[in-house]
Amino acid sequence: MKWYLEPFNKYATFTGRSRRKEFWQFVLFVFIVQVVLGVLDRLTGTYSEGAEFGLLGGAFSLLVLIPSIAVTVRRLHDIGRTGWWILIYIVPLIGAIVMLVFMVLDSKPETNQYGPSPKTGSHTL
Repeated sequence: MKWYLEPFNKYATFTGRSRRKEFWQFVLFVFIVQVVLGVLDRLTGTYSEGAEFGLLGGAFSLLVLIPSIAVTVRRLHDIGRTGWWILIYIVPLIGAIVMLVFMVLDSKPETNQYGPSPKTGSHTL
């Protein structure tokens, strides 16, 4: 459970590095919660067809917005890229593909300008 809660512990920390495991566990956790909240929104009548989101799902999305950006930036740092690469999402389709490739790349094992590798054991959770 620590892997998908770590981004919440580092709520707005845009420095350092995050492993693939931390990133993808967080993504999985957010996806599952969004599905459950989507079902609850429809059952309780708080889903808006016009806006295409519900009250609970929208509130949760706002809650995880900053941790999502922060864990993505730290993941980019882990592969040796600057956090500004997150802006590639602006480019339709290609940006998402590039970011997906970046997010599945393995960590750089050596210390880089963003800190020591979280895989080496010098990083504790």
